[in-house]
Amino acid sequence: MTILIIILSVILLAVVLVQIAKINEITEQIRGEEETLTSSSATHGKWLLVFCVLFFAGFIWCCLYYANYMMGYGPHESASAHGGTIDSMFNVTAFFTIIVFVLTHIALFWFAYRYRYTPGKKALFMPHDNRLEMIWTAIPAFVMVFLVVKGLVAWNEIMADVSEGEDYMEIEATGWQFAWNLRYPGEDGKLGVKDFRLIKPGVNDLGQDWNDERNLDDFNADELVIPKGKKIRIRIIARDVLHNFYLPHFRVKMDAVPGIPTYFIFTPIKTTEEYRQELRKYPEYNIPSDPSDPASLPKWQTFNYELACAELCGKGHYSMRRVVKVVSQEDFDKWNATQKSYYLGNIRNTEHDPFKGKNLGLELKSKAKDLESALVKALDTSNTNMGDRLLQLDNIYFETGSATLNADSEFALSCLKRCF
Repeated sequence: MTILIIILSVILLAVVLVQIAKINEITEQIRGEEETLTSSSATHGKWLLVFCVLFFAGFIWCCLYYANYMMGYGPHESASAHGGTIDSMFNVTAFFTIIVFVLTHIALFWFAYRYRYTPGKKALFMPHDNRLEMIWTAIPAFVMVFLVVKGLVAWNEIMADVSEGEDYMEIEATGWQFAWNLRYPGEDGKLGVKDFRLIKPGVNDLGQDWNDERNLDDFNADELVIPKGKKIRIRIIARDVLHNFYLPHFRVKMDAVPGIPTYFIFTPIKTTEEYRQELRKYPEYNIPSDPSDPASLPKWQTFNYELACAELCGKGHYSMRRVVKVVSQEDFDKWNATQKSYYLGNIRNTEHDPFKGKNLGLELKSKAKDLESALVKALDTSNTNMGDRLLQLDNIYFETGSATLNADSEFALSCLKRCF
């Protein structure tokens, strides 16, 4: 019954519209075509002026209302060292384009009213005006040259690669439908080589060559964790289709192309907590993060930087979001100490391990790393649960019949020296 009523309503609406059109046609015949055209032109011209006023009022209102949500304004100043340059370019470009936008739209609606149809009025035919053409050619050309030069200088500054001997950390981001793999170098600080022919889903998703010892301590992370003030070089690649590595708060955006590694270099200058404290100053971020739950945490407290894919890569495109955390160097070192080598956790002594049965000393190093992580936890005075502060020392050995520690204990005890 409901569907039938909807169908009948649509039919009735169509009939009404047809009848209105017929009435207008009859009215034009009665009043005369010229009089109708004059009246219609005047009405349309006036309404276009009204629309122009309302349009710009809405435009200004939106700019003011959403100002604190837009990147580059209010609390959303760049969280990277180079971001200020990009924001400056955007602001300069917006300045010129908004001027053109306002002037052309005022002219559009005013001309529609001012030059509406009027009986007896003749149009002025002006085929050529040197002065006018010079103005609308020279001014855009000057502005374009200024923007291009400014953009080129910014590009050369931002896209300069790291130099030899420079202190930086390299992380690899591999995109595929529909996820990011974030690979960190281990203690050697170097990422191992890959070969796409070695890719085995679920075993070796990246195609890492385990014969390259630089791969043996690399690890994968579910979140992008980076230290404040450290230059970061992101090596970017895709495994299937085009993706885009996008960190909006850091003004980082670079295509991930299958078979062609790209990169981006940036230095984070605000930790996640520092950014949250900036958001805290604005009323827009002091409302509940969950509108359906007034008791939920405020928006500023639940804020996290994010990594997204800015290339429409398929139906699961939305799911490529990853949390980004910027922490102090000390907190990063603690987090880094808890990460497990992918090789040790998934490849070691399996059929895919080229060093199967060989003693590489990696297991002992891994246990020493676990010991360091446990020691840091045990020394954390903020942890009041004493049951979690028990420390078990493994791989501590003595020379036979002696109180002297043997060489194998060095790995386990080295972390104690670093912590004290």
